[in-house]
Amino acid sequence: MSSKIRLTRICQYCGKQFEARTTVTRCCSDQCAKRFYKVKKREGKVEASNEETKAIIQRPIEELKGKDFLSIQDACKLLGVSRWTLWRAINNQTLLAAKVGRRTLIRRTDIDRLFETPIPLQRQEATQPEPALEDCYGLTELREKFNVSDKTLYSLIKRHNIPKYRRGKFLYIAKSDIEPLLDS
Repeated sequence: MSSKIRLTRICQYCGKQFEARTTVTRCCSDQCAKRFYKVKKREGKVEASNEETKAIIQRPIEELKGKDFLSIQDACKLLGVSRWTLWRAINNQTLLAAKVGRRTLIRRTDIDRLFETPIPLQRQEATQPEPALEDCYGLTELREKFNVSDKTLYSLIKRHNIPKYRRGKFLYIAKSDIEPLLDS
């Protein structure tokens, strides 16, 4: 029994208009149907390969999410940041870490807590107004006057949280902040 249905369709492969005799016909000719089939198979294989690659990439991150304690390297992978960025967060005490032997470990809960409290992106301004240049020492001037090394000077400034003032490319320290430490 033959069908008398005649439908106007657009070929899925070449895009030409044709007259179909069934409701499921998608291509204008056998040649277009074979080519369309190959294209669909190829797209299916590429899609399957892309999904497999995504799964391989996501697998280590999913494994890291299950761990309670992470090494520095694992935390870097999980957060997508460099080691230096992570170490700065640890040194600023934004992120807590513990040493176990030679390894530094970070609790997974601390990483999660890191995103619960927002941290201002801009540095906080000094609460006191900047002193005049006459009331400050330049770093070179400090080294020469008190005969201290760079390392000693920087460690004193850091240890006692002494504010530094930048004017152009030079750093200045208020005389009232540094003199009590270096006179003793």
